[in-house]
Amino acid sequence: MRNDRTKGPGRPERRERSAGRAGQTPDAARRPSSATPANEPAPVRRDSVEEIARENRRDRPAVEWPEGLRPRFAAPVILEVEPGPDYALLDSGDGEKLERYGPLVIRRPENQAIWPRRLAPSRWDGADAIFTGDTDEEGAGRWRFPREALGETWPMREDGLSYLGRFTSFRHVGVFPEQTVHWRFMTEAIARERAQSGRPVRVLNLFGYTGLASLLAARAGAEVTHVDASKRAIGWARENAELAGLVDRPIRWICEDAVRYAEREARRGSTYDIILLDPPKFGRGPKGEVWQLFEDLPHLLVLMRRLLSDRPLALVLTAYSIRSSFYSLAALMGEAMRGSGGTVESGELVIREEGEDARHLSTSLFSRWVSA
Repeated sequence: MRNDRTKGPGRPERRERSAGRAGQTPDAARRPSSATPANEPAPVRRDSVEEIARENRRDRPAVEWPEGLRPRFAAPVILEVEPGPDYALLDSGDGEKLERYGPLVIRRPENQAIWPRRLAPSRWDGADAIFTGDTDEEGAGRWRFPREALGETWPMREDGLSYLGRFTSFRHVGVFPEQTVHWRFMTEAIARERAQSGRPVRVLNLFGYTGLASLLAARAGAEVTHVDASKRAIGWARENAELAGLVDRPIRWICEDAVRYAEREARRGSTYDIILLDPPKFGRGPKGEVWQLFEDLPHLLVLMRRLLSDRPLALVLTAYSIRSSFYSLAALMGEAMRGSGGTVESGELVIREEGEDARHLSTSLFSRWVSA
């Protein structure tokens, strides 16, 4: 859902008060007024984000929570990403992290890194790319290239799949390496199901971003639907598909608000075997829809339950930059999956630093329902 902005529906114009109000002296009435002159149109009041969000939810039916027993619970589950040839967390601390993405060493903000650094300052200062600017997760800034000028993209690989790393103005680089544990879980589930039953596996990737999960699923043999509200992100994902040599695989690229798409699919009776959810804390749809995680996630998660097939494999939810706990996500997932059996696994995604005496950097919370 990431960040197309349009104004909300207009509201009636407010009447302008006359310059001469009761109790004013004639001189006061003749003073210049800040009111809009009569021959100029009054400014139209724009709705706030909260008002737009409430309008989006106004006609939404109440959440119908399923009945039955809750699934088994496994928590806390810590899923760890280790250093590898495609990616490594070299060091972290003092509000930053130093990473290796393929051939490039990149330095950028990390609010979770409240401990001291391990490596010498020269290692940090020698990074190929350094992000400067707002340290907030969605704060804008710019990239500085101390060693040589770099373009917007550079070649990367994930488990042998080629794609483009990308310097964005919001400190992201086109991939979230902590998600590799979910991707491996997904591709193994696809391969196992195809080997056991031979049936096609359908995957829905909501908030799909640059498409790595979609491409890995397609390479594993799944039929994939990739949804993101950003035309730019869809373009990047298609570019990655071409680079990976997967343009002929069954992938549907859909630029739409995730909630609107899910609601329509539920009305159609469409189903999927694996659903991936990676929603932002806040976002906007292509038609001005507003996404707020705490307000909209319960509705969306129950929709996901309705979209699961009669032989489902998994529903995977990841949440970033929220003031919450994986226990909250686990409780929500458990309610959405009542009566379905299976297990809800919940915890954190962490990245282990490279080298001796390594720390673990927590990146996000997750909760996933698995059928087996």
